[in-house]
Amino acid sequence: MKSFSESYKDAGVDITAGYKAVELMKEHVSKTMVFGKTSQVGGFGGLIEPDMTGINTPVLVSGTDGVGTKLKLAFLMDKHDTVGIDCVAMCVNDVLCVGAKPLFFLDYIAVGKNHPEKIADIVKGVAEGCVQSQCCLIGGETAEMPGFYDEQEYDLAGFTVGMVDKSKLIDIEKIEDGDKIIALPSSGVHSNGFSLVRKVFDVENADLSRKPEMLKGKTLGETLLTPTKIYVKSMSALFDVLKPHSVAHITGGGFYENIPRALPKGFTAKIKKEDVRTLPIFDLIKTEGNISEKDMYNTYNMGVGMIAIVSKSDEEIALKTLRDNGEEAYVLGEIVKGDEGVILW
Repeated sequence: MKSFSESYKDAGVDITAGYKAVELMKEHVSKTMVFGKTSQVGGFGGLIEPDMTGINTPVLVSGTDGVGTKLKLAFLMDKHDTVGIDCVAMCVNDVLCVGAKPLFFLDYIAVGKNHPEKIADIVKGVAEGCVQSQCCLIGGETAEMPGFYDEQEYDLAGFTVGMVDKSKLIDIEKIEDGDKIIALPSSGVHSNGFSLVRKVFDVENADLSRKPEMLKGKTLGETLLTPTKIYVKSMSALFDVLKPHSVAHITGGGFYENIPRALPKGFTAKIKKEDVRTLPIFDLIKTEGNISEKDMYNTYNMGVGMIAIVSKSDEEIALKTLRDNGEEAYVLGEIVKGDEGVILW
C-alpha cells in the first residue's frame, strides 16, 4: 500500500501525485539505460557500473547547472519537454572542456504543485538530453514546495559526472602561437542571457507566435525555446583522434568571458567578427534591444556554442572529424601571443 497523508495534502503536498510522476517518467528514463548498468528508478541512490575500457588512471569530472530564466518561456508557451535538454546540455558540455565524457546525470525539479504529466514532460526532455549525451539518467529528485513557487511554475537543475583517463586530460599549457580556433555552431541562444532576452522582447506581454522577418518563417517563441546543443557525440569523436590544446563552452559572458578561461597567460584569441557565423536571432536581439556589439559578444554565444583549439597541423583532421559527426565546424580564428584574452576585429 502506498503511503498517504491527508494532513500533508491539506498543506499543499500530494504524495500520490509524486508516485504517479515517477511511474510516468520511467518510460523516458529507461531509454538512457543502454549506456551502462544502473539501479532502478525510485531507490535512495543512483548506481552505475562504468565501462573502464581504455581507462588506466581514471579521473572523475563533475558539472552542475540549471536552465535559468529561459524557464519563463516554457511557462508562457506551456511547453515543457525541451528544457530538460537545456539542463543536461549546460552540464555535459562543461565536462567536455577537460576532455571527459559524461557517465551519468541526475536532475532536481522543484515545483509549486506536482502535476505528474508536466513532470513527466520535463523528465522526457532530460532523458532526451542524456540520450544525446550517451549517458545514463540514474536518478533525481522532485520537490513539491507550495507557497515557495507558483503552482504553475518550477525550477530545474542538474548534475553530471564524467570520466577521462589522466593521460587524455586537456592541458591548456600546450597552447602555442598559431594554433587554430575551431568553431562548433550553436543551435540558438542556448540557455544564457535570458534575463536580457525577456527584457528586450517583453516576453510576458509579447506575441510569441509572431514571425519576425529575420527568423525566416520561425516564430519568436519557438526560436527562443530551441534547446541548447549537446556536443558530446562530435567532441568525443574528436577526442578519439587527437587531443585538443583547449576547449571552451561559450555560455553566459559570451566570447569575452569564456574564451580567456581556456587560455594560459601570454596568449590571446584573435577573431575576425566577419568570420563569426552569427545566427539571425542575435541580430534580432541586437536590433530590437538597441544593444551594443560589445555587450552582445559579452552576453551571448553569437552562433558559436563551443570552440576547440588545435595545433595548425591538426586543423584538417579536426574539421573533418567534427563534420563527419554532424557539426558544421569552421575555422573561427587563431591564437597569438599577448594578454588581451580576446581580440575581436
